[in-house]
Amino acid sequence: MKLRLLYHGHCFDGVASAAVFTRFYLRRIRPAAQVEYTGLLHRPGSLFDEEMFDGDENAIVDFKYSTSERLTWWFDHHQSAFLTPEDEAHFRQDQSGQKFLDATRKSCTELIADVAATRFDFRDETLAPLVEWAHIIDGALYESPAQCVELAAPALQLMQVIESDPDDSFIEEIIRQLATRTLDEVATSDEVQRRFQPILAQHLKTLETIRRKAVYARGVVQFDLVDEGLEGFNKFIPYYLYPQTTYSVALTRGQHRTKISVGSNPWAPRPRTHNIATICERYGGGGHAVVGAVSFAPDEVEKGREAMREIVEELSFETDY
Repeated sequence: MKLRLLYHGHCFDGVASAAVFTRFYLRRIRPAAQVEYTGLLHRPGSLFDEEMFDGDENAIVDFKYSTSERLTWWFDHHQSAFLTPEDEAHFRQDQSGQKFLDATRKSCTELIADVAATRFDFRDETLAPLVEWAHIIDGALYESPAQCVELAAPALQLMQVIESDPDDSFIEEIIRQLATRTLDEVATSDEVQRRFQPILAQHLKTLETIRRKAVYARGVVQFDLVDEGLEGFNKFIPYYLYPQTTYSVALTRGQHRTKISVGSNPWAPRPRTHNIATICERYGGGGHAVVGAVSFAPDEVEKGREAMREIVEELSFETDY
């Protein structure tokens, strides 16, 4: 039989969630199953096609809910877990005992590991470092901005590869490796390290680009990277460069979307006073209270810029330090 496992693509927590669920499923539920993966990205419009659910069982981890009758497992931890109130009502009526939401969790990986242990009596201590790092990375629980910008830890190097390497087949290979090997073995492997080196070089260039482009005022640092052709960036760079900021708002564009990224500084001298997911939801996006995003079509750059201006204004304090 086949399990189709859909996960939040190019995201450390999404990849870790897929790996932990795979190990749990093969050890506790169906040891002989063939597992196939599909990475999902947030985008304007419909997020799912019924054809995606082509397994005998189908699971989604670390991504929004689907009402497909073919969906048999679901785990998520986002405040914005549902596209519509009808989707939420569908979830609340589910009696399968195989669909779980806990928006208080810092990571979906942690939720899956806990549910596997408490509901299905599955425990594997070798997964502990992967669960811990997913908790740190997705919860932004770093020691300092320098820790996550300077990228000394192997787990953070793997994070950069997952987020930046465009080769979806290699991301799938990382999941398969994490499902059978330890985090440290995977992160320090020759292939991960080979792919990390050019990503590190680009990361350092992006750091300098953001240093040049970013503008700070009234508790918000903002920058537009559309003209630079940068699709992504390390989200802690703004706090590394502007430790006094409370929020960051950035605009990027890739092949599939124009994206506003909104974040809050865990080390800010002035605390966060807004729920970022709630703000992003008004523009069709979502996320968590501390971080979120909005997706527009690739050609909707000006629409994205206008929304960015509105979000910056809403987040800005009346006065600066």
